[in-house]
Amino acid sequence: MLRALEIRDMLIIDRLDLEFRPGLNVLTGETGAGKSILLDSLGFVLGWRGRAELVRAGAAQGEVVAVFDLAAGHAARAVLEAAGLPGGNELILRRVNTADGRKTGWVNDRRVSGDVLRNLSDTLVELHGQHDDRGLLDPRGHRTLLDIYGGLAPLIERVRTAWSVRAKARKTLEAAVAALEAVRAEEDFLRHAVAELDKLAPEPGEEAELDSRRRSMQSAEKIRADIAQASSALGYDGAEGAMSNALRWLDGAAEKAEGRLDAPIGALTRAMAELDEAARGVADCLDALAFDLGDLEDTEERLFALRALARKHDVLPDDLAGLAATLSARLAALDAGEAQLGALEAARTEAEAAYDAVSDELRAARLDAAERLDRALAAELAPLKMERAVFRTVLSDAAAGPDGCDAVQFTVATNPGAPAGPLNKIASGGELSRFLLALKVCLSEERNAGVTMIFDEIDRGVGGATADAVGRRLKALAEGGQVLVVTHSPQVAALGGHHWRVEKQVRDEMTTSTVVPLGAPDREAEIARMLAGDIVTDEARAAARALLAG
Repeated sequence: MLRALEIRDMLIIDRLDLEFRPGLNVLTGETGAGKSILLDSLGFVLGWRGRAELVRAGAAQGEVVAVFDLAAGHAARAVLEAAGLPGGNELILRRVNTADGRKTGWVNDRRVSGDVLRNLSDTLVELHGQHDDRGLLDPRGHRTLLDIYGGLAPLIERVRTAWSVRAKARKTLEAAVAALEAVRAEEDFLRHAVAELDKLAPEPGEEAELDSRRRSMQSAEKIRADIAQASSALGYDGAEGAMSNALRWLDGAAEKAEGRLDAPIGALTRAMAELDEAARGVADCLDALAFDLGDLEDTEERLFALRALARKHDVLPDDLAGLAATLSARLAALDAGEAQLGALEAARTEAEAAYDAVSDELRAARLDAAERLDRALAAELAPLKMERAVFRTVLSDAAAGPDGCDAVQFTVATNPGAPAGPLNKIASGGELSRFLLALKVCLSEERNAGVTMIFDEIDRGVGGATADAVGRRLKALAEGGQVLVVTHSPQVAALGGHHWRVEKQVRDEMTTSTVVPLGAPDREAEIARMLAGDIVTDEARAAARALLAG
């Protein structure tokens, strides 16, 4: 509920402090007194886009403060929380407009953008008038209004869930088809590459092992001839035979040498033992270096094959095994792709059928809600002297989406036999005002609680019993809430619970506008003025008293 509105140096208002109350609040005054300036100022602090120049002539800046009371669970609390702003039972909006056009806003003493103000505005205030295109006249919002009226939120949530499942199933299938097509484009390559890799069967670390073995065999081939020659020189046909002969000859001569050969024979014996050990070592080396030339050829052939395949696929030889696994998996995915696509297509078909079923259920519920709304509106139009008008809520096909497959538009035919058309194009000014009011009455119970409704001269063009009917519906609409009405109708003004008069004054050649709260005597005088004009007669006063008496 809007509790207070403070305006400083805006247009022709120098200083104004207003305190509003629950129920029906009416603002009256002569044309041009400044009633629209109040709405401009309120719209300014709420972040609405309006006049470019709002600062009063001669002032450095203009300022508007609006104070709202927030009940527990009010929708504005969620907006505050999402914006990281402090909450509470009181919401204070403040916005300043400097003379050079800069605008700055605050919410509960925290600086905010115009977008935050507008988001809060959507939960705080509804403005309705003959030229209002923000609410009931905007066809883009008619489906939402119908859904609220019909209490269809649980069903819409089911549709949104089904839409999400459907979208996910489609996306998954599309991704699988794209992946399969990409693999199919390289099927020949994959089959050849996998066959080639499987045939070679590379293993990690194998290239280094083969290279070491190859170098070892190549080295052995170069030194084995020298070692074999050395082995022959050490053998019986070489050093071993010569030393054996020498030892045999010395043994034969030792008895006659009177001990002179004992030492040489001992040394020669020891040398024979060393020579035998050296020969065995050389023989062992020859055995170790022994290899089949075919082994060298096989090793080189596999090593070169590994390196050639690595170059072909632009990977390291040690990565060939991993590449083989990757390509084999892609080929397996290709081979299994058709079966997978079949399962995904079945899932998509099932998700689409589920969405179609629940969206059909939603359409049936909307059609039922539309019939109920049409009947309710017809009942409201009769007291407003529009019993011959026909209101229809029209459903048509729309592109499938998270809220179903329906487009909704409110249409009217104002006279029997006349073609129906969009609400904002068929109805005249006075008719449009009454249609809007009737809609608001029908939708009021289903709309968000805690919203201050503002009607700007919605009663223009009607009078007498029709104006009285308009006033009574506004009064009913204000029960348990808050309605602000800018009106020229005495019948409407008389039904207000609280009354303010907007006045224009000229002092020192400066025009200012002010708002005066009216007590009972002043209300009678104001309503008499509205009835009679400039010259208030006794008859007008009597009529005013009668209106106030109800």
